[in-house]
Amino acid sequence: MTTHIQTQNAIRTLTNAFAPMNCLIMAARKGCFSFTIVNEHGIARHSERLYPDQYSSPAPLQAVIERTRQALVA
Repeated sequence: MTTHIQTQNAIRTLTNAFAPMNCLIMAARKGCFSFTIVNEHGIARHSERLYPDQYSSPAPLQAVIERTRQALVA
């Protein structure tokens, strides 16, 4: 699977995982991208940069999602 397709799949997974909050994607290039979770008031709640080894397979991406969910609760 190409990096571009893996990136698209990861972005879709992150967007679905944090709905109804918005998941904004920034600086998608060279296989890396940043995502920011924004609440209903437009306030950024969490931001993180992901590298291919963090989203190229389901287990590391799920770990990112779980860590982000814990950060949102705190």
